[in-house]
Amino acid sequence: MSQQPTLLDKSFSSIDQLALLLQKESKVSISPSAEAAITHCRNYLDNKLKENNRPFYGINTGFGFLQNVVIENHQLEELQRNLICSHACGMGEEVPEDIVKLMLALKIKSLAYGHSGVQLQTVMRFVEMFNLNVLPVIFTQGSLGASGDLAPLSHLALPLIAEGEVYYNHKKTGSAKLLDQLGWQPIRLQSKEGLALINGTQFMGAYGLYSLIHAQKLLAWANAIAALSFDAFDCSTEPFNERIHQIRSHAGQLTVATAMRNILKGSEICAAKKEQVQDPYSFRCIPQVHGACADVIAHVSDVFLKEINSVTDNPNIFPDEDLIVSGGNFHGQPLAMALDYLAIALAELGSISERRTYQLISGQRGLPPFLVKNPGLNSGLMIPQYTAAGIVSENKQLCSPASVDTIPSSNNQEDHVSMGANAATKCKRVLDNLYKILAIELFTAAQAMAFRKPLKTAPQLENLLSGYRKEVSFNEKDRILHFDLIKTVAFLQQQM
Repeated sequence: MSQQPTLLDKSFSSIDQLALLLQKESKVSISPSAEAAITHCRNYLDNKLKENNRPFYGINTGFGFLQNVVIENHQLEELQRNLICSHACGMGEEVPEDIVKLMLALKIKSLAYGHSGVQLQTVMRFVEMFNLNVLPVIFTQGSLGASGDLAPLSHLALPLIAEGEVYYNHKKTGSAKLLDQLGWQPIRLQSKEGLALINGTQFMGAYGLYSLIHAQKLLAWANAIAALSFDAFDCSTEPFNERIHQIRSHAGQLTVATAMRNILKGSEICAAKKEQVQDPYSFRCIPQVHGACADVIAHVSDVFLKEINSVTDNPNIFPDEDLIVSGGNFHGQPLAMALDYLAIALAELGSISERRTYQLISGQRGLPPFLVKNPGLNSGLMIPQYTAAGIVSENKQLCSPASVDTIPSSNNQEDHVSMGANAATKCKRVLDNLYKILAIELFTAAQAMAFRKPLKTAPQLENLLSGYRKEVSFNEKDRILHFDLIKTVAFLQQQM
């Protein structure tokens, strides 16, 4: 049974709803009311240009510093086509397919409000591209995160005019060739359309949305893996007492403390008498650290929910008010600062994880050094901690904020930019690194748990261990651990 298409219009879209778009067979559509709004706005703009010779920025003028150059009506189609081609100058790595899909979806949604002046057929072509998995080739470098994500969105728009390249059935091909294959005619862009397509924050938005979808998943993993390490290190549950957290009352801290109590419920190891008075901060302060990260994820989610339910191109058209207004909704500062903040939270989840890994291999609490039989002859799990430490250090470097930087462009017309695109791409790098750091902790904690037998951990964690051991076996003696860690990362990405 095929799932219903996700409706993209001015109705509110949640992160969970948009996360469904990453499923293999996902489809999108726009509502009849959105179609009507798009057509109404386009008709208004056409009539406005017939009745009035007044220059409107980007509609019948040049762009940026060239705003005062008036373009004749017979050149407007050429103007919009030139805009897209000239701005398609991205560099760097190709944007992952999942993020391109989200870019398409977010651009459709923004245009569906009916304030952008595009043709209905332009939006419907994007819908067709999404549904047939025709994904433009886009590059990670080129956007300053103000005037919108000009370069990446230009690459997103190129296939509309039979330019650029796309992936179709996971094979790269020229857009013109694919349009012929599918029987699609190139879109003849009308006034304002090129600007509507490349103005906007959909590159930053898609990266941020992708990172938030995975951040929620990784937070749940961080709690579960931390609980496994907690039992493996034979820690005291006293720091999870509900009363402690009630008198500080940060929402994330309360939530994580409750999660830790629930995950560890029924653990024989927790119930056993403890010799130590206190545990290291990386165990004792899990609710405080993970909870602070949870609060950041919640805050950044609020910022992105506003953004993905907004119109971010320029100028904005209000047909019923007979109004065309040039402003700056394309400026990515809210996203840039939020993405920097999110990167910090993800890096902290990795930082405290590496500390727990270090404690587990330290030869304390009755565990053998480096969690291996015959240490000395075997190095055991000595070096995975090195790997985690190196990745944690890389994340710290990546957390230098992009949003505090600005370099003027367009001959100083665009004199302050957000650098939100750089914040977006490096946040994803921190996210990808967090999968690796948590995988190393899971690998280490699972190894340590074997030395706690015959005592058992909590039923929930026993189930986790059972599933994990189907993928990665106990390390009896030294072997190449790279393959174990790659399998562990895959396990984290597939589960929960």
